[in-house]
Amino acid sequence: MTARRSGALTGAVRAPGDKSMSHRALMLGGLAHGVTTIEGLLEGDDILATARAVEAFGAKVQRTGDGAWRVEGQGGYRTPSGVIDCGNAGTGVRLLMGAAAGFDLSVTFDGDSSLRKRPMKRVTGPLSDMGARFDWSGAEDRLPLTLHGGNLKGMTYRQTVASAQVKSAILLAGLNAAGETAVIEPEPSRDHTERMLRAFGAVVDVSETDEGRVARLQGGQRLSGTHVAVPGDPSSAAFPLAAGLIVPGSEVTVEGVMLNTLRTGLFQTWIEMGADLTIAGRRMAGGEEVGDITVRHSALKGVVVPPERAASMIDEYPILSATAAYADGETVMRGIGEMRVKESDRISLMTAGLAACGVKVEEEPEGFIVTGSPRVPGGATVRTAHDHRIAMSHLVLGLAAEEPVAVDDPGMIATSFPGFVELMAGLGAEIHEA
Repeated sequence: MTARRSGALTGAVRAPGDKSMSHRALMLGGLAHGVTTIEGLLEGDDILATARAVEAFGAKVQRTGDGAWRVEGQGGYRTPSGVIDCGNAGTGVRLLMGAAAGFDLSVTFDGDSSLRKRPMKRVTGPLSDMGARFDWSGAEDRLPLTLHGGNLKGMTYRQTVASAQVKSAILLAGLNAAGETAVIEPEPSRDHTERMLRAFGAVVDVSETDEGRVARLQGGQRLSGTHVAVPGDPSSAAFPLAAGLIVPGSEVTVEGVMLNTLRTGLFQTWIEMGADLTIAGRRMAGGEEVGDITVRHSALKGVVVPPERAASMIDEYPILSATAAYADGETVMRGIGEMRVKESDRISLMTAGLAACGVKVEEEPEGFIVTGSPRVPGGATVRTAHDHRIAMSHLVLGLAAEEPVAVDDPGMIATSFPGFVELMAGLGAEIHEA
């Protein structure tokens, strides 16, 4: 797929449903007693894999319309008849392991070639400490693995690196563990699990202490089906907004974007870079604040991104670095080693891709530095290693580059942003099959 220098991008679009909340809505619906209805669900490949998994664990899952789903939970998970294939969904598999660990069952989890390369001990370690058992079919710390759940005991877990996936897996396991389960975070990560558990009737206490933010819950709580309205995903909204910032003459609005302060680090960083970014129509949806974000083409300048901001924007560093390529001066991004264990080693891939497009970039063990310029040469075909965010970031980069930018594998974009090309084309972007 190839992106070419485009004319001014204009228009208003709606972001796909938030990926994090979509995963959790399906899983908690399956854990709950009764019916859960969901509107605005992201219907990307990763979420569809979670829907199939929840159904395999015993819930009745039905699509009732565009983004509308109905989950009839049975109050828990049971042993599925086959392997749970999570495709490329790291969030899906790690949270499902936590949710399933509290029940007397055995289940094998697997995924595609990309997911099989990603570490699992960050979740299986604390779950083992709670009493779950794991058998590794191949290399230890990698899928496939078999979980044997039940008879868990609550624990207090201190995170060394802020991770919503690890925190969520532990809290979900704690729902069916004896006693109290608590997670202490040095830097707060996204809190969708805590918020959504409350919507399903659980009591979750969150407090600020000298050690950091602490989320705690008692085991044995009953969840009840509810209605979940999923707001727009800020991680997906970032791509059309970034295009609006770098393509001359552009004005782009993305409507209904979640504004949870633990997810808006990218927007804050762009403003610090000089972006003309405004938010209107602030309102509540699905227990989260949402709003309509408008950007206009801006003369950006390089900044130093505070490392402590990483937890609020870890998925957005690829697109940040693409916009930084057009900023005047250095954009320094450090404290983001977590990027190396996402769908790919995103630090290395973004460094290589930007360099191939003529951007000055320096890779570091825990980050990278982009030295930007209003003129980006482009003219490269970028290796994406099956990573959707790497692909979309370079396609956006190509919309303002002097020469076209191609990506080798656009198919994985559907994991998080189905309809990406069509949405961008509606704004005037020149993105086409190569």
